[in-house]
Amino acid sequence: MGIVSIDDELHEQVRRASKVSFRSINAQAAYWIKIGLLCETNPALSFVEIIERERSSAGVSAPSLTETRHDEAA
Repeated sequence: MGIVSIDDELHEQVRRASKVSFRSINAQAAYWIKIGLLCETNPALSFVEIIERERSSAGVSAPSLTETRHDEAA
């Protein structure tokens, strides 16, 4: 495992984002690195498409808001 050197301003952004997403600072940085790599290597895909593919490959399925609202109305 290596050490990544980032400037103080970026570290502060990672720290703030980690609180919002309930991740450690290291987990948040790793998430951004992985998503950035996926975005760079798949430029034709949107962020949402990349996230959907990652969830699907991990076996995670989440109902869409329209499905949730439809189920609540029934």
